Amino acid sequence: MSEQTIEAPAIPASGAQRPGKSPTGGALGSRLRAHPWVIGTLALLAVSALVILWAGTRPGFDPFGWIVWGRQTLHWNLDTNGAPSWKPLPYLFTVPYALVGHYELWLWILTAVAGSLAAVVFAARIAYRLTGPTPERRYAAIAAAILAGLLVLGIRDYAHFILSSQSDTVIVALCLGAIDCHLCGRFRIAFILLVLASLGRPEAWPFVGLYAFWLLHTAIRTWILIAAGLLSIPLLWFGIPALTAKSWFVAGNLALNSPRALHENKITGVIDRFLDLHELPVHLAALVAIAFAIGRRDRPTLVIAGAAFTWVVVEIAFALHGWPAVPRYLFEPVAVVAVLAGVGVGQLAAALPRLTRAPALGPVAVSALLLATLVPSAQSRVKIEGLDLKHERARTVQIGRLRSIIAELGGAKRILACGQPVTEVEFQSVLAWDMGLNVGETGYQGRAVEKQGRPVVLIEPVGEGWKARALHPTPAMTARCAGMVARTSLT
Repeated sequence: MSEQTIEAPAIPASGAQRPGKSPTGGALGSRLRAHPWVIGTLALLAVSALVILWAGTRPGFDPFGWIVWGRQTLHWNLDTNGAPSWKPLPYLFTVPYALVGHYELWLWILTAVAGSLAAVVFAARIAYRLTGPTPERRYAAIAAAILAGLLVLGIRDYAHFILSSQSDTVIVALCLGAIDCHLCGRFRIAFILLVLASLGRPEAWPFVGLYAFWLLHTAIRTWILIAAGLLSIPLLWFGIPALTAKSWFVAGNLALNSPRALHENKITGVIDRFLDLHELPVHLAALVAIAFAIGRRDRPTLVIAGAAFTWVVVEIAFALHGWPAVPRYLFEPVAVVAVLAGVGVGQLAAALPRLTRAPALGPVAVSALLLATLVPSAQSRVKIEGLDLKHERARTVQIGRLRSIIAELGGAKRILACGQPVTEVEFQSVLAWDMGLNVGETGYQGRAVEKQGRPVVLIEPVGEGWKARALHPTPAMTARCAGMVARTSLT
């Protein structure tokens, strides 16, 4: 959000007040006008809260694991072995959030949704600025901004990752926010946002390094900030796992064994995944923006386009190394493509000859033409997202029933007295959160747990409900665990 101040109107020397205006209200209004980002942030949080209430969904596997990290850190019992794969960015939030107990879950959900939706705001601001909001191009810049925001939301699976409280869409907002702050001349904030993005995705490391190098060669005295930012990346990525896992490189080791890794040609596979995240007309509109930028020697647009290309190249290198390069790791460059598509439409609309006295008609016509080409894919996307939302709401109901069956079994203490609680991988992090355990303590591999002979309480999903039973209790446990059997409603 911009922090540009708006000049307040002059106040008469006599101190006379306008009718109906209190001194306090006038001062507050003046401060809010001077800092519009405050109003923007509050509005974003309000919209995010409404989205959360409407969706009625809960975090996915990884986010539940992240909030477990926060709680277990406060209990000096953090274990980062196994899933979810270690990343420092959510950890920076979930540790302080853990101070408020079970409200940690809701704070993370609000953070994830608000952070993800902020990407739409930053995309619109960047497109507006790059289009050039001069008086004769004002409508073109507005059209570019609206279109860029919509196209970011239209990235394939972007809505799913918002409603499941993932960090990938938050990282998109951090990257776009860094671009926006740089264009506004707020270089220190841009660097901080890049560091945060680097704590979420290693693909951002080259960019924070290059930006640090650029900052050191400017007149801005930022060497302390740069040193702290650059040191925090290896310290948080490798230092914490060195204390809490079997290997300081646990995240990389887990990525090497991902079942979602590309098995075909790595280079073309990454490119296909990148192109599949948005439709062809969007990529063509982005190329129009690049063509205009080349013709006008528009350096900011070309640098942003080059950054998106570089991110894809880095992802290809990671894929060749053996890491999975799943599509969500490419959200950031695709978001830049969405911004450039908006800029391309704005530039094209502004370049049209004035065939009418209505200056807004050109931008509206060009935007409508692009959106019309996206209608078939948008209809399909809406249908898919609707089915996904239905699935996520059913999963939320099942998560609530998991808490019910834990209560029916006598609570966490009684369950732990009868054996280690375990469940299927999909709900492993949820059970860990409900039971106050680390994620690695609640998983099992199929029916192997029944053959191991150790005391466990197996809590299995059945349809939309659950069933639980104690297995292999020791003789000392037999009496107190005889009734450790339960089943929740399946409807």
